[in-house]
Amino acid sequence: MDSDFNEALDAVTGLLEPLPMQNAGERLADRLVTAIALGEFVPGQRLPPERELVTMLSVGRGVVREALQRLAVLGYVTTKRGRNGGTFIKTDWSADTKAIVRRVLVPERHRLTQLLDLRLLVESMVARTAATRRDESDIVLIERALEEYVAAGDDRHSSGIADRNLHLAINRATHNPLLETLTYRIRAEVSLGFGAEPYSPLLRERALQQHPMLATAVIDGDAELAANLAAEHFHLSEDMLRRLISTVDSEGDEASGPRRNGATSTKSFSKNQQPKTA
Repeated sequence: MDSDFNEALDAVTGLLEPLPMQNAGERLADRLVTAIALGEFVPGQRLPPERELVTMLSVGRGVVREALQRLAVLGYVTTKRGRNGGTFIKTDWSADTKAIVRRVLVPERHRLTQLLDLRLLVESMVARTAATRRDESDIVLIERALEEYVAAGDDRHSSGIADRNLHLAINRATHNPLLETLTYRIRAEVSLGFGAEPYSPLLRERALQQHPMLATAVIDGDAELAANLAAEHFHLSEDMLRRLISTVDSEGDEASGPRRNGATSTKSFSKNQQPKTA
């Protein structure tokens, strides 16, 4: 059974193309821009340290440094020195964004669709199973995680951690570590390797409504309701990704153009043309 499960995980991981060594820094920079456009990282937020990105993405430190340098030149990030320093997101959209996002997402559209379908099925199964198997210790952890999510406020970093902990508590209530591993791998693939969920104030507002309902359904043991609520909840991230793909693909000829010496297209893209993120 372990070999079958490992083969299934390998299939999930293969849904997104790995970073080739040639021009890996440029490709990683493109992925980071796409993650920023999706709201996985937001202005003012500090990116994970270089060593974490190296581990997270299975690339060399030189690749990460090259990618960050490219983002700095394009104006997406700024670097601060000192004790509280690091690389911080400066903007979530620029004249180059549409072409970059199209370059990353459009070729992967069909694979991402398959991956998103898989995620909805798995997350619904997780919620249904958790509602059936949760015990008193699980209920305590779910309630605590829900309180922490509400208390996180609008801070992107704190909110992201609290969101992850809530879903982790629900996942662990299945008492099946293989499901936890599978959902972790799927989340990493959907997020282009960064393991972060899309974020916006409106997304958080919706999550503040949906999280308590989902947690309550699991705690009350209502398996079907929990499964349906989980599917509805994870549609939020799916809708944002699909909307972004549709937006950048709708005017592909205008947004994309040949790059010279690794430079991205500089065709302007006004603020009111940006995808309306949830």
